[in-house]
Amino acid sequence: GAKEAVLVAWGIDTEGRKHLLHLAVGNKESEDCWIEFFRHMVARGLRMPTTVTSDGAPGLINAIRVVFDKAVRIRCWYHRLSNLRSKLPDAAAPEVMAELRAIRDAPTLDAARVQADRVINRYRSQYPAMVACLKDDLEALLAVHRVPVRHRINVRTTNLVERSFVEERRRTKVIPRLLDEKSAMKLVFATLIRCAQRWMRISVSDLERHQLRLLRQKLGIDPPQPDTQQDDTTGNKETTAA
Repeated sequence: GAKEAVLVAWGIDTEGRKHLLHLAVGNKESEDCWIEFFRHMVARGLRMPTTVTSDGAPGLINAIRVVFDKAVRIRCWYHRLSNLRSKLPDAAAPEVMAELRAIRDAPTLDAARVQADRVINRYRSQYPAMVACLKDDLEALLAVHRVPVRHRINVRTTNLVERSFVEERRRTKVIPRLLDEKSAMKLVFATLIRCAQRWMRISVSDLERHQLRLLRQKLGIDPPQPDTQQDDTTGNKETTAA
């Protein structure tokens, strides 16, 4: 019969705890489905997240812009690097991919922009398809550099979602047919909530929490404090990975 996706959102709070925020059945390509999904979380009390990490599905990106308009949107680096690799010949791939990963691993946002410009200018004639792919949504790729350095590895991909689905598929694939949607969702929820209970917390220092507060103020999510100075080295950690 017809298949539908399970939409899932995970979050990481400023204490470093990972939370299963919501799951629902829906069309993963539908903007309306994602908007309804996000608004359901908001109605249940979810605050505006500092960042949202997602893949490149247009409907999902548009829904993030509608519901989480003040959050920093981060494009998943794992998916984008895979897209870029597919547009390179095998012989050139190791060298070019190392330069692309240097954008992701740059120490600062300015350094990442410089490296991105270097790659674009160097390869625009030789590999135009790869360069076009890199330039598409580049700002969302670079946005990972707005978070504290230690936390970038946690928000630069949607692996938190992907790893949980590995566990879910391992259990559902041994069942040839689930009776109905409710029984399927009960099994998926039971699997994912057990994943959430086993995962280790992320370490968040007081300095990093201060950086998160500054970023939220800069984004207009939270009101500025009277004695708080704005700082360009701000970061994030109240993250919704969709």
